[in-house]
Amino acid sequence: MRHYEIIVLIHPDQSEQVPAMLERYKTLITSNGGQVHRVEDWGRRQLAYQINKLAKAHYLCLNIEVSKEILAELETGFKFNDAVLRHLTVQKDKAETAPSVMMKQVEREEARKAQQEQATA
Repeated sequence: MRHYEIIVLIHPDQSEQVPAMLERYKTLITSNGGQVHRVEDWGRRQLAYQINKLAKAHYLCLNIEVSKEILAELETGFKFNDAVLRHLTVQKDKAETAPSVMMKQVEREEARKAQQEQATA
């Protein structure tokens, strides 16, 4: 089995369905002998350029360990899911479990917003 990092961009109107989609993907991976090492929900973020006339998308990051067959099944699911705007799969040398740079930035932004809310209250 190999290690992969998958970034998925989901239509912003489908943000409520992200937990269900994530659970479906995790079940597919674990039921076939794979492992999920890290799951990060980066939330809605601004796109660098418009995709299908959309300026924002909901970002997900998955670090998994699966066989090629299950990876192909996952990617086919991404292709035929209308809510998925784009996906990128990168093969990694080892499992990554530490928070990514992007997740650290998301946490800093949330902490800054919380401080601002406390200051105004």
